[in-house]
Amino acid sequence: QVQLVESGGGTVQPGGSLRLSCTASGFLFSDYDMSWVRQVPGKGPEWVSAIKSGGSAVYYADSVKGRFTISRDNARSTLYLQMNSLKPEDTALYHCAKPMEKEISPKHMTGSDWPYEYEYWSQGTQVTVSS
Repeated sequence: QVQLVESGGGTVQPGGSLRLSCTASGFLFSDYDMSWVRQVPGKGPEWVSAIKSGGSAVYYADSVKGRFTISRDNARSTLYLQMNSLKPEDTALYHCAKPMEKEISPKHMTGSDWPYEYEYWSQGTQVTVSS
């Protein structure tokens, strides 16, 4: 049974930092590219970042590029998202997500159907950026 368990959310002031973690089980984590996505109530989900299975390549949405860093520890089956210089518009419920296919491609990041390319999402952790 696939499980994705997150931790690390919270409330910070603008300009602050948070680190999210997502520990996976029930599948061979090191075989899969992984993503972080976020969702604001009343809005559609937004893809945030992705990392290749071996960590050799990373991808970011323009909205977080230069501020967020995705990484992974395959020995611990854990995905991370370091978020710096946080802005109020980063406020959202953040999920890690496992794609149906082992390799992520542009269809997992853009377009109207990208959420359907992911078969498992974590329960989500709330990040609130407010003064």
